[in-house]
Amino acid sequence: MGFLLKGKNALVCGSSKGIGKAMAIALADLGASITLVARNEDKLIATKEELNTNVDQKHNILLCDFSNPSELKKIIQEHLKNYSYQILINNTGGPPAGNILDAKEEQFIVAFQNHLLCNHILSMALIPGMKQAGYGRIINVISTSVKIPIRGLGVSNTIRAAVANWSKTLSIELAPFGITVNNILPGATKTERLEEIIYNRASSFKVEAEKIEEEMLAEIPMGRFAVPAEVAAAAAFLASPLASYITGINIPVDGGRTGSL
Repeated sequence: MGFLLKGKNALVCGSSKGIGKAMAIALADLGASITLVARNEDKLIATKEELNTNVDQKHNILLCDFSNPSELKKIIQEHLKNYSYQILINNTGGPPAGNILDAKEEQFIVAFQNHLLCNHILSMALIPGMKQAGYGRIINVISTSVKIPIRGLGVSNTIRAAVANWSKTLSIELAPFGITVNNILPGATKTERLEEIIYNRASSFKVEAEKIEEEMLAEIPMGRFAVPAEVAAAAAFLASPLASYITGINIPVDGGRTGSL
């Protein structure tokens, strides 16, 4: 797609590893200047070194902890005194795996804060700059569970659905400004999160992790897990001018696993 994002600035959350890191790399490859957001400074610095850098690109890092939404709001407001963005990737680690019957009330509150509230805070902070620039892309990394709940992810299933409906509502309100809001729904992707899910399921059912992995692969028509770069490719497209008339939708990147349209 060439340098379709030349001159654009992207704030990419959860970009120290996994899918977020892959998305930062993909957007940089299209010419965007990237602000990497996460808690681990060393990992962010290492990721920054991996980003494509041309003469027009300036990458930086921003340390944020999504467990404290009020502090995040202060940090982003101060940061925006010197920066503006046309692209926002809302992405953070999912809630711990587990059955909903075992979930504590506090787990729902924490997940709601980390995902929906932080997404909202960042979006509200960046939208004025998008309007001024005449270009805006908000891309939320959620889960295929917004279509069909996933076994053993009770809290995640609940909160992801709330984020999806928040996103759809926001897309309607921002459409008149030409700002798009879309959701990417990763399927089973080779990340630390997937390893955690497999381990927890194996422990719960008292079986080997290899058996759980085999069962998961059997549910995927393509017969393999995704790699983060494959999920990132969807974000790169949605962030580009090519996707200017696509808004308010969920895009599964799951090898055909989700059993619904």
